[in-house]
Amino acid sequence: MHAEQILQKAETDKHIMIANRRDLHKCPGVRFELQETVSYVKRELEAMGYTAQDCGKAGIVAMAGGKKPGRVFLLRADMDALPMAEESGEAFASENGYAHACGHDLHTAMLLGAARILKAYEDEIEGTVKFMFQPAEEIFEGAYDMIQNGVLENPKVDACMMMHVTAGMPFPAGTPLIMSPGVSAAACDFFEIKIQGKGCHGAQPELGVDPITVAAHIVLALQEINAREVSMYDQAALTLGMLQAGEVNNIIPDTAVIRGSLRTFDETVRANIKTRIQDIVIGMAKLYRAEAEVIFGSGCPSLLNDKDVSDSVARYTKELLTERGAFTTAELAAMSGGGGMKGAGGSEDFAFVTREVPGAMLAIAAGTPQDGYTFPGHHPKVRFDEAVLAKGAAIFAYSAMRWLEEHK
Repeated sequence: MHAEQILQKAETDKHIMIANRRDLHKCPGVRFELQETVSYVKRELEAMGYTAQDCGKAGIVAMAGGKKPGRVFLLRADMDALPMAEESGEAFASENGYAHACGHDLHTAMLLGAARILKAYEDEIEGTVKFMFQPAEEIFEGAYDMIQNGVLENPKVDACMMMHVTAGMPFPAGTPLIMSPGVSAAACDFFEIKIQGKGCHGAQPELGVDPITVAAHIVLALQEINAREVSMYDQAALTLGMLQAGEVNNIIPDTAVIRGSLRTFDETVRANIKTRIQDIVIGMAKLYRAEAEVIFGSGCPSLLNDKDVSDSVARYTKELLTERGAFTTAELAAMSGGGGMKGAGGSEDFAFVTREVPGAMLAIAAGTPQDGYTFPGHHPKVRFDEAVLAKGAAIFAYSAMRWLEEHK
């Protein structure tokens, strides 16, 4: 098995990957509601000769190789979209009110492409490659659901990797950026603050307890956590994205609701801030005669890049694409004269997988600003360069085969 052969196969199959991507892009689903996507992926896998197995609420598992003894390497792609209307202007844009604005349609198409490559070289696989097609990444529940339903067992997974497309990077489409060993993506916690006041007429505020005033004080007080309670050597992003209360301008409402998110890299910092959110919310509500509670919803831990897997995948991508065709975050930091990245500020529920088995996360460029790919992920107008597909599929396939070859 040679890198040139893998790349050539990927280029030959590029038109299929583009068709897969566009088909998936037209019919996005969210959370675990991915009936069309799941059916499509299973049909494609079965047409290649794979057995596609359901896993959990909406996940799919398939395997390549197994003809030779060896270990198990998992490749993961997320399949879900975002609950937002698309404004990309693409001819194949979604019209169902949901949008693949995070690029998961490309992830799925790349993994289908890798499956097609690996089927062609199946007799050479020194072990087993397991494909993990995952739902509900955007709500941080899909990976955990698949783990609970055995995705890492039968056969037991030894190592894993994932890729995430990124528009607007200053590199040609298909250039991978391998995160350095250690924390590569932030932990995330979604939370909701419910404030119970006492409604009354706006002309008689003394008869009520104004939850809007309480909410305002809570919003300001929470800003002090980052300003005065987090060390300059740590990083945290506490964002309040919604404040909702009342319906008319002359009635003080009974309740107010605040929703937000917390992003951290360090588990101790994460735990401390969550405790302080509770303390501040309850204390501030009591100070103004109201009651309040903090409800932490779905979330995920920080994603850990294993040193062996990360270093190995970095080497494989350079074998495949040449030394100047792939970069690590440490190399980019050295070139720019910076101090290095602690990790991606965004969060990834692949973190649940890397807490169980060693793994690596890669970013992969999917359109430069100079070529018109100016909007970031999660924007309704974001577009991605489909030139990323062939290289992404080749990286998946080649990395899996090389890791199994070296880790017999």
